[in-house]
Amino acid sequence: MTPAIRIGPLVFPTELLVLAAAAAIGLLAAKLFGPKHAAGSRASPDMGTVLWRALVIGLVVARLGFVWRYPAHFLENPLRILDVRDGGWAGMAGLAAAWVYGLYAAVRRKAPPATLLGALALASVAWVGGGRWLAPAAQAPSELASLALRQLDGAPAELAAFHGKPTVINLWASWCPPCRREMPAFAAAQAAHPGVNFVFLNQAEASPAVAQFLAQHAPSLRNVLLDPEGAASRDMSNRGLPATLFLDAQGRLVDLRVGELSAASLAQRLDAIQAPASGD
Repeated sequence: MTPAIRIGPLVFPTELLVLAAAAAIGLLAAKLFGPKHAAGSRASPDMGTVLWRALVIGLVVARLGFVWRYPAHFLENPLRILDVRDGGWAGMAGLAAAWVYGLYAAVRRKAPPATLLGALALASVAWVGGGRWLAPAAQAPSELASLALRQLDGAPAELAAFHGKPTVINLWASWCPPCRREMPAFAAAQAAHPGVNFVFLNQAEASPAVAQFLAQHAPSLRNVLLDPEGAASRDMSNRGLPATLFLDAQGRLVDLRVGELSAASLAQRLDAIQAPASGD
């Protein structure tokens, strides 16, 4: 399944849609199967309110858990903690926090336990199951092998040249603001991780424009290639930019992120693709 959904000119990561669907399932289940109270009754808290609080608590803990794991990337500018566009979350920590609050509400606030915990269970299954459904298949994407790529000087290029090490493939364009914002994080990561291939695959721009942009804004980037037809973003991310593919040393797709990455969320994904090599 595509990691992004296009609605007109807008592109949404499907991971956000899965989260929204899981929340909707939990709220709908509570509404349909929760006890009905007479008007003005205060025998138990409103189920919708309890579930919304569980969702908010879960999201806050998930974000703080991520920050706790990668604190160095937030020390210089703590306000980056609030910028959740980078997709940095500790999902299981957030899920555990939501359940802890649900149990508290059932015991201390006398929320109907069967309905509350059932709704939380349905939402959790929808979120975890949806995430597994969206996870990339553990195989080399055939779309990448068939790409007709060029180097900046016009010579042909192939991604097969980067096989044998963990590889990060960033799909970008110079006109894309989030692509430009995440470039410094990628430049720093490329310098700091010589054991990882970083490939910057420009989408459908002419070589002179790309060369001029790099000279002005990212002169240290290596392995910049051209995808003249924009085929990679069309096939891999529903034309959503930026998009970043994370492959292990065997060329298998481990993760695909549509949207901007921060230095911290990039570090999180680099840990994932380098983990197998560290155990050899």
